[in-house]
Formats: sequence, C-alpha cells, structure tokens
Amino acid sequence: MLELKDYISERFDLSDEVKKFTESISCIRNLKKGNKLITQNQLVDKTYFVLDGCLRSFVYDINGKEHTLQFALKDHWISDYIAIFSNEKSTQEVECIADSVVLEFSIEDGIESIFLSYPEIESLHRKNLERVIVSLQKRVLNQLQMSSIERYNLFLKQHKDIEKYALNYHIASYLGITQQSLSRIRAENFKKSDFLT
Repeated sequence: MLELKDYISERFDLSDEVKKFTESISCIRNLKKGNKLITQNQLVDKTYFVLDGCLRSFVYDINGKEHTLQFALKDHWISDYIAIFSNEKSTQEVECIADSVVLEFSIEDGIESIFLSYPEIESLHRKNLERVIVSLQKRVLNQLQMSSIERYNLFLKQHKDIEKYALNYHIASYLGITQQSLSRIRAENFKKSDFLT
C-alpha cells in the first residue's frame, strides 16, 4: 500500500481519508510466475497496480501466434481495458512473467465508488489515461516510422531491467519482429558498444 500511496502522492496531494478509502477497496495479491489474471473470453471487472515483479498482456492472432501488447513493471497499471470500457469479454490475456505482487481493484465496487466519493481521484485517473493514450499513439507511430533497431533501443530505455524478466519471444512480439531479428539487433548493438570502448 505504501508504494501506491507514494505513486499517488507524487501526482496529487491526497487526504488521509482518501488514502484509507483506497486501502478499503483494494486487496494485495501475491502471484507466482505463470499465474494468469485474465484469460480470453472472460468478463473483466478488475484492474491491477504492480507493486513488484512484471506482468504482460498479450493476444493471439488467427494462427495462434502471441503478440505482446504491454509490459507492466513496478508502478504500472494493467488490465484488458477494451473489455472493461466496451463491456465485452476479454480478447487479451494478462500473465505474470515473474513472481509479482499487485494491488487488485474492482472496477464497479472500487474504482467507480472512489470516483463518486472523491472527484480528485477521477481527475488523477483521467490524467493517467491521457498519458496512456499518448504512449499508445507514440507506439503506433514508432512501429510505422522507426527501424527495428531504433524501436529496440527505445524499448530498452523505456523498460529498464525488462530483460531480466521477459523472454526473447515476449520482447520480439512486442516489437513486431522475429526472434532471429532480435538476436541480430542485439549482436549489432554489442559490436557497436565494443567498438566505442
């Protein structure tokens, strides 16, 4: 809970009452690597704040190939927001790719109730959603405009320490490249760093 309070306090000055209410509508879950929080075709009514570890969301294409949509490290939120906001069954899966600790919030009984009781939290949530939208649009543009090497280097900058959690195929599928291409990019980066030293 302290991590969530710190996360919120950095962005907004909240009363003790709001902090206590936040505690009352959430629960801590300790998860093992491989645990799934969301699977395809389920109704989704929860969102998760990562306190420790790493999770990813992904989808399968028509050939059964996985495509990673998001990595969630400490202080990140994750869920299937398409399912939540469109009131549809999930198309994504959310799994732990390392032992993780998350705060679980119910959308209807938790998040919506805190918005009604404390409008300042809704403002914080809106700002967070704005950042997410900007990030998603930048990712789409990067896929269209950047080379695979540029995307990989940017990915490492934005997801520090991710390589100690994510498997090669997780990262390759996030970048939209093959595992062979990822290996080649890493080899090229290694040669460049060798040359510079």
